[in-house]
Amino acid sequence: MSLSAVSPSSTEGAAVLDVVRSVSGRMWRQRPADDRIAMALSQSLGVADIVGRVLAGRGLGIEEGEGFLNPTLKSALPDPSRLRDMDKAAGRLAKAIQGGERVAVFGDYDVDGATSAALLQRYFRAIGAELTVYIPDRQKEGYGPNGPALLALRDQGMAVVVTVDCGIAAFEPLQTAADAGLDVIVIDHHQAEPRLPAAFAVVNPNRLDDDSGLGRLAAVGVSYLLVVALNRALRGHGWFRGKVEPNLLQWLDLVALGTVCDVVPLTGLNRVLVAQGLKVAARRDNPGLAALADLAGIDQRPGTYHLGFVFGPRLNAGGRVGNPHLGARLLATDDRDEARAIAAKLDEFNLERREIEAAIQAQATELVESSGRGKQPLLFLADPRWHQGVIGIVASRLKDRYRRPTIIVAMNDEVGKGSGRSIPGVDLGAAVTAAKQAGLLLAGGGHAMAAGLTVAADKLAELEVFLSDRIAQAMMGQPQSHELSLDGALTVSGASRDLFDTLESAGPYGAGYPEPRFAIANAELVKADLVGQNHVRVVLAGARGGRLKGIAFGAADSPLGQAMLSSRGRGLHLAGHLRADDWQGRRGVQLFIEDAAFPENSEAPRS
Repeated sequence: MSLSAVSPSSTEGAAVLDVVRSVSGRMWRQRPADDRIAMALSQSLGVADIVGRVLAGRGLGIEEGEGFLNPTLKSALPDPSRLRDMDKAAGRLAKAIQGGERVAVFGDYDVDGATSAALLQRYFRAIGAELTVYIPDRQKEGYGPNGPALLALRDQGMAVVVTVDCGIAAFEPLQTAADAGLDVIVIDHHQAEPRLPAAFAVVNPNRLDDDSGLGRLAAVGVSYLLVVALNRALRGHGWFRGKVEPNLLQWLDLVALGTVCDVVPLTGLNRVLVAQGLKVAARRDNPGLAALADLAGIDQRPGTYHLGFVFGPRLNAGGRVGNPHLGARLLATDDRDEARAIAAKLDEFNLERREIEAAIQAQATELVESSGRGKQPLLFLADPRWHQGVIGIVASRLKDRYRRPTIIVAMNDEVGKGSGRSIPGVDLGAAVTAAKQAGLLLAGGGHAMAAGLTVAADKLAELEVFLSDRIAQAMMGQPQSHELSLDGALTVSGASRDLFDTLESAGPYGAGYPEPRFAIANAELVKADLVGQNHVRVVLAGARGGRLKGIAFGAADSPLGQAMLSSRGRGLHLAGHLRADDWQGRRGVQLFIEDAAFPENSEAPRS
């Protein structure tokens, strides 16, 4: 392995391989890491130097090293009672189960909501109790609890409704439910306002009076703590006398999936939940996840990439353009034939979603370019042609392209439904909550990196000004140069499977704990062609031997794709992530390419 790393003292103002402006306009910056801490971590943990450097570059201190590579849930799982109202919620559910009262879960239509609903359904089934699952229709009902649906559940005989990944801002619907005598338990993680909705219990680590320190959990993480608390309450009431108590660890695959797909930071408890959940997922015990893996041709142990970019889009597709119930049903079923049928349907919906998304993205990009909005602090775009089921994805794509917080609004008659995505350091959820408190929204909320809103057409212009001002203030002091953080530079032969396996020992990687990214220096493009839907596939060669496959997804029409397609037989610096390539039993590695630079005016180690 050949690794070029820049010491911390020399990284300030320096660029990896002297790339000051890549084909996508970014400087390649060495990720800061203290060499002394990196060496100490390497020695204390008994790992390779590069792993020590990766850990140091992600803020791990020497005192935190012990137990980091093999985290255990036993040592990391907090007492659920630390969360406000948790004991109250668990007590009410325990009473309902013991008394034979009917309980329903009201979920969100995204992966976090689907995994939360499926987790609760699996737990209720395991203890011999009944649970009804209700997922709203995105087009007809919108996000979160609504009065008619809650009243309909009451009319069906429900005594308790648990909202998961929603409910914290549903003031009117929950008041309607309370007036009708329905006990609602809110399980949420989105930012809360000073006042809370009228509910029997509100469990949310982000309510202002909660001091649990668990505010970074996804809703499925909060739901898992509810299951732990409920199981403890039932045990205390003697429910399990003469019965087999369920093993709560068996559902950590669902917790990992929802946590990764909701893009919460993979640090602290989240990291432990995902690390252990990936081990459970590898057993393929969940028929739904197994069906998705088979459909996508995954024949290796799943990682965070598979959860976030293979399973997640398919599960989300039902709520975006198809049947919103399918995701939760897939994850909750034990019937493998049913799982295969649902997975196939979700795959069809995902293909439809991609076509709709591509059309909207092209329209939105044209609007940004023609209006010159690409340099504004906030990209705020609205159009009646757009499908509200995919605007969140389009917002994410534009956020990545222009490196600006982005809100896309799908207008329908006199009301618009918006979805936004943010960049690190800019709390979009707080801005949307402030807009709601200012009377500019019919509904809205979210967390730091993502938010949703409903706005009247006559408030649209005022809302844009309000949010733009808030975002502009938040972006003051943020770095204005566009940079790509790298952990070092490798030769083609140095990008090996052994290196990949070594780096995997420091995972799992995700939001808040970024996957290692490297530059591949002076790589000759032996082959470069188009594959699939606008993807560019390459084969790289080093001057002293070695081959490395690479792919840049959706890059054909971008400066990155054009640079690779026009550089066959030439040298190019490439930057990206190493990923396993285990097709048909081979244990290889490939590069997922994010950027490129021409080496004519930069220095790099020879391959």
